Amino acid sequence: MATATERVPVLMTPDEKKRVVSKAKQAGVAIGEYIRRAIDGYRPSEDEKALEAMIKQMNQATKNAGNSIDDTLNFVKASNKRIEEMEAASKRGPA
Repeated sequence: MATATERVPVLMTPDEKKRVVSKAKQAGVAIGEYIRRAIDGYRPSEDEKALEAMIKQMNQATKNAGNSIDDTLNFVKASNKRIEEMEAASKRGPA
């Protein structure tokens, strides 16, 4: 195994630190070694990958919906302006 020469500060809650220290002791290794082994063993589940894909799709759908709402509001605003112009013209009478 290569000699560790780099540091990676990791912030955690006091309870998280207690759990890491306890688990490292149970495994009979130093805290740093325990964390390195945990990192090597972590594999995102298929469920997590599917959830990430769904979140990405939801974000895009939300953006598309927002754009559609903006387009609709702009259309209504322009339509209301045309109606106001037609009503004003009808009040003035024939040209």
